[in-house]
Parts: sequence; C-alpha cells; structure tokens
Amino acid sequence: MQQVSYLRRRCTDQGKIETFLLQARTGVIGMVSDNLPYAVPVNYLWHDGSFYFHGMGSGRKESILSRQPSVCITVYKEHGTVTDPVPCHADTSYMSVMIFGKAEKVTVADEGAAVLQKLLEKYLPKYYSHPLTGTLIEKYRSALDDNAVSIYRVTPQEMTAKENAAEPESLFRTEMRPDNPV
Repeated sequence: MQQVSYLRRRCTDQGKIETFLLQARTGVIGMVSDNLPYAVPVNYLWHDGSFYFHGMGSGRKESILSRQPSVCITVYKEHGTVTDPVPCHADTSYMSVMIFGKAEKVTVADEGAAVLQKLLEKYLPKYYSHPLTGTLIEKYRSALDDNAVSIYRVTPQEMTAKENAAEPESLFRTEMRPDNPV
C-alpha cells in the first residue's frame, strides 16, 4: 500500500473502503499519453476486488490504454466544508481512494456481460427486464465493428485511502453566513 503523507487522514478500515467503492458513482482515471497526463471521469463498478469501467471501443482513452495500460484511479466524495472560528482552520470533509494498476481489456464475453449487467443494476436498478448475455454483447460488438464497447478491469497493485470525517453539524450551511438573515 502506498504511504499517505498526512497520516491523520489515512484510512485503513478495509470495510469502510469497500463500502465506499461500492457506493460511490464516479471515478477519475489518470493515464499518460505522450508524456502528458490525461484524466477522464468514468462510471465504474467495484466487484470482487477489481475496478471495472467501460467506454467506446475507439477514441483517445482506448488508444492510450492500448499503448500504456498503467493507470491511477481516484474515487472521491466531498461531504462539505468544515467550519472553524479561525478562517485558516476551515477544511473539507471527504473520503477518497486511489487505485494504482494496469487496465486490462476484458475479452471474455460472459465476463463482459456480467460486468455490464452489474453496471446497469448500479446505475439503472430495475429499469431493464431482461439480463444481458455474452451472446448479446458479441452481436452488439460485431454489428459495430468492435467499436461498440470496451470493458476494462483494473486489479489494484497498490491502493491508498484518505478521509476527513466531520459531524454534520460542523459543516457549513448557507444559513450560517453572517450576511444571511435567518
């Protein structure tokens, strides 16, 4: 596990990290393209200790990952701004996880269908009445010359987590503003 430099913020509670990754909805994938950083927000699935994401089977992200599969993924959630009587002590309440690894393209149709099904259940629960199958995914891909969808799996080689938990009553609310008559 990478070392978090601000030790007070380090989160080592694996149950809390797992729950956070299961519930958060968006992550940012950092890649390197021709010595420049390239970061893309994605919807994702955390499943069996791996981070899955999908996208078009063509485009810049696909091109970069085919040449350089090393990635850094950040999943975070801001809970709000923590107030303090001293202005310089105001802070942010948050939870974040960083995952370092290599993006591997999922090539087995049944694994891809299962991942896409779980993504549908996460983002559109009970919307579709029939589950996806590997055969459907293969037909979809072949109809669009394999550019229809790519699914990637990142199994963490390293992972860090940080949090700054705060009680809800310590978070800034609009009615706390001095110029806001209550």
